[in-house]
Amino acid sequence: MARGRRPGSPDTRAAILEVARRRFLAEGYQGVTMRSLAADTGVDMALIGYFFSSKKGLFGAAMALTVNPAEVAAQAVSGDLTTLPQRVLRTLITVWDSPESGPPLLAMLRNVAQDEAHAALLREVLQQEIVDRVAARLEGPGAHRRAAAFGAVMAGVITTRYLVRLEPIASMTADEIVRHVGPSLRLALLGPAPAEHRAGRPARAAG
Repeated sequence: MARGRRPGSPDTRAAILEVARRRFLAEGYQGVTMRSLAADTGVDMALIGYFFSSKKGLFGAAMALTVNPAEVAAQAVSGDLTTLPQRVLRTLITVWDSPESGPPLLAMLRNVAQDEAHAALLREVLQQEIVDRVAARLEGPGAHRRAAAFGAVMAGVITTRYLVRLEPIASMTADEIVRHVGPSLRLALLGPAPAEHRAGRPARAAG
């Protein structure tokens, strides 16, 4: 029987995913690298990159996600910082509302609520791929605290709308949610607007 590296085939891809999922849950997101997974599965690292493009792509596939929210959010983070809260919120709601990508995401969320290994893994992914990326875009003190507060508001919307299905949040359109929650997200991320913007006119000095 021939020995050596496995060729790129559907069976090879499935074997990589099986090992990746087990290792992600056992070792966390940081503990799994493309190089170590290649060594563990006996394939070239380039083949893993060909199948999954990136570590985020590998994670999404290993957790059976049709769309990986970490990848989607990372794309939405780029662009104008002042519209970032509304942009990320609208993007994630669109992904969660999709009949293709929504059910796997909901299954993952239910696993997170029931299993600490899933919760720890998701926490690590959110920290590295969303909170840290958002914090890197911010200026001034407390960037990570503000990014974490932003993530907390986002998590509350997702949990309330899709897991708890609390009305009227569960039935709102994406536009309605952005209109109602967008200001809270912006406040968490960027802080209060200057006084002249809040009042709609220049602030007057006291005296």
